[in-house]
Amino acid sequence: MNLSIVIPLLNEEASLEELFSRINNVCQSNNLSYEIWFVDDGSTDLSWSIIENMKVQHPQIHAIKFSKNYGKSQALHAAFERTNGDVIITMDADLQDFPEEIPELYAMVVNENYDIVSGWKKKRFDNVMTKNVPSKLFNAAARKVSGVYLHDFNCGLKAYKKQVVKTIDVYGDMHRYIPVLAANAGFRRITEKEVQHQARPYGTSKFGTERFIRGFLDLVTLWFVSRFGGRPMHFFGAVGTLMFIVGFLSALWLGISKLIDVARGIYGHLITNNPWFFIALTMMIMGTLLFVAGFLGEMIIRTNREHKNYNIDEVI
Repeated sequence: MNLSIVIPLLNEEASLEELFSRINNVCQSNNLSYEIWFVDDGSTDLSWSIIENMKVQHPQIHAIKFSKNYGKSQALHAAFERTNGDVIITMDADLQDFPEEIPELYAMVVNENYDIVSGWKKKRFDNVMTKNVPSKLFNAAARKVSGVYLHDFNCGLKAYKKQVVKTIDVYGDMHRYIPVLAANAGFRRITEKEVQHQARPYGTSKFGTERFIRGFLDLVTLWFVSRFGGRPMHFFGAVGTLMFIVGFLSALWLGISKLIDVARGIYGHLITNNPWFFIALTMMIMGTLLFVAGFLGEMIIRTNREHKNYNIDEVI
């Protein structure tokens, strides 16, 4: 099979039939064998009923229904486990992405041997202050921290080699950073393609400005995980050991100073009256706790490699 097209959705009943029709026309006209995986992320409208009706007439449609809204990353994770195509394309269900981009994205992966081709919405039809400007700042920070130089990390329209989606683990809100996760896993042939974008024709956006706050926090998490996620002891152990040594040497210096005072016949200076005593004690305690945190992190990683934090009601 040439293509697997993964489409997460939440309350998109108005756009689903038009979206499928355009995808079907594009794939048939380009002789591409394909399957579609819709992931209903807890819709409360008629989205699931529409997908079931389309499935009756079109066997290339498959769908996963979540028991509630878990988020886009979990939707992608569930679909990636089931895809069969040589190239996997992700896109949003709101018709802001153009299915007509699919053939060129597919060709770039197959013919030019890219691991990932990420869409770049160079000309956006979103609110300037609430989406465009924050998005530019967010993408600039993501490029600086991750070292992956894409203009639009958050574009839902992307194409992947099958090996990429079967290797990476998308969790939390990390769908924004799949190219970074892939780069950390050794997939370095990552590029971008300028794609068309249009204003949402139906419904309303499911993402508010708070997504940029979550995105920044996820970026910090990704920076840490990419460097120390496999060996947390390298970070916590090193920092904890350093703090313990500094605290211990400070306490040792206080003890030696006290002995020198006693040898000189100077009494009455209590160590506990010296603020360095409390600084040294705090650093030793914190150093020990950080070291233990690193050790526990190592144990958790070794015993909890597999995790799935979503419930599926139905798969068709």
